[in-house]
Amino acid sequence: RGYCDNWKRDVFANLKVRSMGRNWHRPCLRCERCRKTLTPGAHAEHEGRPYCHVPCYGYLFGPKGVNIGNVGCYIYEKDESTHSSRS
Repeated sequence: RGYCDNWKRDVFANLKVRSMGRNWHRPCLRCERCRKTLTPGAHAEHEGRPYCHVPCYGYLFGPKGVNIGNVGCYIYEKDESTHSSRS
């Protein structure tokens, strides 16, 4: 047996998964943001908490830029003075 760090209860070996150096009930290992059930060793971690790689970890902690995080696409305005108009 082990101790589930999420429920703070014992977990039997047949129900236990181990990830981030801790024991979990299988349904307890979930992304902190979207609550999706995660596979041990196949997820991201930030400050001791599990996150799915896509989209949650990237959205919360990844680089900000084009189409990532809270920033949208860059919009470039045309400089009309450099384009000749044909009439």
